[in-house]
Amino acid sequence: MKALVAALAFVPALALAQQQDFSKVEVKSAPVAGNVHMLTGEGGNIAASVGPDGILIVDDQFQPLAEKIKAALAKLNKGKLQYVLNTHWHFDHTGGNTTFGKEARIVAQDQVRVRLANDQKIFGNPVPALPKEGLPVITYDNAMSLFFNGEEIRLTHYPAGHTDGDTVVYFTGSNVMHTGDQFVVDTFPFFDMENGGTPDGYLANLEKIVQSLPPGVKIIPGHGPMAAKEDMERALAMLKETTSIVRAKRDAGKTLEQVKAEGLPEKYKSWGNFFIKEPVYLEMLYKGLAPTKKAAAPATPAKPAAPKK
Repeated sequence: MKALVAALAFVPALALAQQQDFSKVEVKSAPVAGNVHMLTGEGGNIAASVGPDGILIVDDQFQPLAEKIKAALAKLNKGKLQYVLNTHWHFDHTGGNTTFGKEARIVAQDQVRVRLANDQKIFGNPVPALPKEGLPVITYDNAMSLFFNGEEIRLTHYPAGHTDGDTVVYFTGSNVMHTGDQFVVDTFPFFDMENGGTPDGYLANLEKIVQSLPPGVKIIPGHGPMAAKEDMERALAMLKETTSIVRAKRDAGKTLEQVKAEGLPEKYKSWGNFFIKEPVYLEMLYKGLAPTKKAAAPATPAKPAAPKK
């Protein structure tokens, strides 16, 4: 029961995707910069590169929305969908693979294909494997580039953060970055510890991404509105402070129940109004943060040798 409550607190669309009514969901697009547009509907944000080479998309939300996504793309460009890039395996970002994989090449980090090809669990709830047509056909380990619509599109893998297969996509000419769920706007993040994610890894990854941001970059987050560097810096500051608070309380011997009862500073209350509620976030930190490294005890000075007689 606790696992189900946690899953529902995480995101009802993930736990109830098969029963959810998507008929009233609108898929809308908005220009970002250069060749890139941002599509929103239900699930993870989509980036779309449109131009003379056709269409490339980053993530594809839930499978029942595939036809609506197709219609939105057709309004932007009549060209063929050539590539689908998956930022990670969660099916609010990859559900459309089974439709789009029949016409385009799916690209993802190695571990994403492994997870999509096999049954998984989130908060203990089963997530079935995708059929063959929904699986990536091009994979990579740490990084790769595609050259499409007149610009280099760089894919960079950040391990052990949100999951073990997270990729950040950077459109070099348009100066647009899609972060997947390695960054979400003004909400507590999800560390999928059943599938290789860790709070420490997430924090380290986000710190590296912030340091790498080009001037003026526009950011498409995994969830939330279009963002900029200051939004990511705010998320990083929140992560640093909240992880420090929880680690210190845990190291002081406080129980998880005590940590939840004390909560976080008032300024972070609104961060629990979206996917991850504050109690769930605190539990993930409490259980997932690595133990504090204790300083090595100073070496005992050697006794001076007795004088020779």
